[in-house]
Amino acid sequence: MAEAERIIGTPETPDADRDGQDRDGQDRDGQDRTGLDRADAQDAEAAAGAPRGKRRVAVLFAVAVAAYALDLISKMIVVAKLEHHEPIEIIGDWLRFEAIRNAGAAFGFGEAFTVIFTLIAAAVIVVIVRLARKLYSLPWAIALGLLLGGALGNLTDRIFRSPGVFQGAVVDFIAPKHFAVFNLADSAIVCGGILIVLLSFRGLDPDGTVHKD
Repeated sequence: MAEAERIIGTPETPDADRDGQDRDGQDRDGQDRTGLDRADAQDAEAAAGAPRGKRRVAVLFAVAVAAYALDLISKMIVVAKLEHHEPIEIIGDWLRFEAIRNAGAAFGFGEAFTVIFTLIAAAVIVVIVRLARKLYSLPWAIALGLLLGGALGNLTDRIFRSPGVFQGAVVDFIAPKHFAVFNLADSAIVCGGILIVLLSFRGLDPDGTVHKD
């Protein structure tokens, strides 16, 4: 009987081996497909992230251009129509337009450090442009756009206005009661800075990730 079972069972051995090989091949195929699926998913995520990043950069520069244009146009009007004239009262004594030349920082501080403030503004612009490559957050794009537009607005005055290159006086004209006179570039810088502080408190990074301390 044992001899008969051995003889009968012998032909089945190759089939079993083939079945095992087939299963191994299927397992390898499944692993290969899984690896390909993961690679495809990563490629899809990278492809989706690139356009999103480009859109955020576009928003940053659009906000910057808008802030810069508004500041530049307002200063041109002030110099042409308001400088060397009486202030214009907007809301009684509480708010008026008065053209002044400011050699210092925002709101008239530090007039003895004009060149230093000019270099700081230029450095801020460089940092923002470099940071734009890793930008995936819309709120950060708006905040950095406001900072960039405001810095460019005041830097333009520093470079092109008298008394000289990198020493030019900034044109300010918004004069609230009991407060320093400022311009739209200063407003954009302050608003952008406040927004960055709020985003930092919320744990939102420029790349779109959220962290909690």
